[in-house]
Amino acid sequence: MRLSPVILTAVIASLAYATPPEVAFSRLLPAAPALAAAMWPVLPTVLLGTVCLFLMIGLSIVFPGLGTWWTAAGIIAVTVAAAYGSHVRLQQERTLFQVRLVADAAQQVVMSPVPRRFKSVEIESLYLAAAAEARIGGDFYEVVETRFGIRLLIGDVRGKGLPAVGAAAAIVNAFREAAYAEADMISVARRLDAASTRYNVAFPPEGPTERFATALLVNIPDGGKRIEILNCGHPPPLLLNHAGLRSLEPTAPSPLLNLAELIGDQYSVDAYDFTPGDLLLLYTDGVTEARARDGEFFPLAAWMRQQTPAPPHELLAALHRDLLRYSKGRLDDDIAALAVRLREPAEQSLPAEGV
Repeated sequence: MRLSPVILTAVIASLAYATPPEVAFSRLLPAAPALAAAMWPVLPTVLLGTVCLFLMIGLSIVFPGLGTWWTAAGIIAVTVAAAYGSHVRLQQERTLFQVRLVADAAQQVVMSPVPRRFKSVEIESLYLAAAAEARIGGDFYEVVETRFGIRLLIGDVRGKGLPAVGAAAAIVNAFREAAYAEADMISVARRLDAASTRYNVAFPPEGPTERFATALLVNIPDGGKRIEILNCGHPPPLLLNHAGLRSLEPTAPSPLLNLAELIGDQYSVDAYDFTPGDLLLLYTDGVTEARARDGEFFPLAAWMRQQTPAPPHELLAALHRDLLRYSKGRLDDDIAALAVRLREPAEQSLPAEGV
């Protein structure tokens, strides 16, 4: 691709030399610097235009009457325009690069690396951006260790860009405070909803559509055995163990964040057995909405049934690989996931690890 302007120049010059003068392929030479402007810096673009100009002069010596001066004037005019276009493109690329650096920094604030081990619990995280142009979105997660147990949060703010990240950051920051202060999950959820509402009042979304967020809260008490889950409109987590795969659907719906005032703040907490060796997968809808070329969604449940209760980092490495393979590297939405495993008693004597 980078050499295509040179190849185009060589092809046009060869055709101009090998064909009768009346065909006048030489008149296509201004296309080469125009193409170079799309991928080359200013100086190489100008040099290629100069080469095309000398080629045109050389062809006019071999084939008099080609309309040399008109074509030469076209080459000069296109080269000047191409050089300016290349300069503008490079400025835009530098600006986009700086914006991406800011976007990456903002995303890291929302989704900082999580420790891989909390006492007897192993946790691994995964985040995939939909595309280079959309490296920043509203997916979020967090893990904290409190006196009430290990608490996890995963969710997705409707929308993309800095406004969505700002809403996600407000929710995550509220969780970091509430998870330590509140004894029950319902109180944590209410504080997250209040934080989301305050942010949306301070920074209202553009247009008539409300900005809301799905969220999933998980509490793993010390010693494991049972986990508590509060689901605010989020895709249900998957639990994989020796008995098979189970989708942990909520028994009653809880309101999405920022919608409690509209539909009521009746929250429901469900408890499930969580024994050593069990593997819990939390994910955002970008996982299940990843599409193949034929439009089929990624079959997450079927994929999970083929897995074994492996360490979380192995599970997410396989998920990462298979998602990219399934979608041919073209993700339509950001993806976030947390994998959690309660270690076997023989493993629990090993020292704790961090990222």
